[in-house]
Amino acid sequence: MAQGDRLIWHSEMLLIGVVRVPGRTFVPQPACRQAGMTVHDWDDRLDYICGMNRIDRLFGISTMLQSKKYVPAEKIADKYNISIRTVYRDVKALCEQGIPVSFEQHKGYFIVQGYFLPPVSFSTEEANALMLMENLVKLLSDQSIETHYNSALSKIKAVLRSGQKEYIESLAKNIMVQTPECFDHSFEYLSPLQNAIASKQVIAIEYKNNKEETSQRELDPIGLIFYAYNWHLVGWCHKRNDYRDFRVSRIIKLRDTGKPFKKSMHPALEEYMKMLPVDY
Repeated sequence: MAQGDRLIWHSEMLLIGVVRVPGRTFVPQPACRQAGMTVHDWDDRLDYICGMNRIDRLFGISTMLQSKKYVPAEKIADKYNISIRTVYRDVKALCEQGIPVSFEQHKGYFIVQGYFLPPVSFSTEEANALMLMENLVKLLSDQSIETHYNSALSKIKAVLRSGQKEYIESLAKNIMVQTPECFDHSFEYLSPLQNAIASKQVIAIEYKNNKEETSQRELDPIGLIFYAYNWHLVGWCHKRNDYRDFRVSRIIKLRDTGKPFKKSMHPALEEYMKMLPVDY
């Protein structure tokens, strides 16, 4: 459809009272009869005018389904500015292409476990962003995260086109980050801490405070916060019977006990952040 055709259709929409809001289209029934079209026809036409090419949208929806456990139809509709009816048709189209999309009430759509889509392709701009993030990961994470990120980035580079690989390698030589001397990220604790937080398992640490005093602690780890140029672990300390803040770079040893959290309920990390001596 040419740009002029789009403008004509937009004019027709205004004249007959078609209203489009995220996730829903209101088309007066007389307008459908006047144009000799059904509401479904109008919906398809409006999705094309107001949104992206359908093939691009289907690809985007499949990527969205891969990235989350459940995706509600309303979230898809809002993201692509389409109607709920169109979401149903798009999901049906994905199923017809052999992608096993299922639905769970009150949660949303999901791709059946065990099914893997072919590697996705990346635009040059997306590849650029990933390359820039490689430098930020080196600056703001630790050795454990850097190792996993480099492994993931290698897999991503494997699906880039030859021209993109050459472009990225050339660009990488012209992006550098100078790490301040106060940054100490020579430890390897962020990745196991993430696992413990996600699995809600107690950890045991040997910790050295700012007075060079060491102690043994068992914690319910509830979150990681980066502030004051350092990563901090927030957890319920079994020894102190209270929440404590531990600077990750001062952890000497870390062990996952395999035991579930001692407390069943913990406050959201956002609530703890309000008590920090940092203005967010």
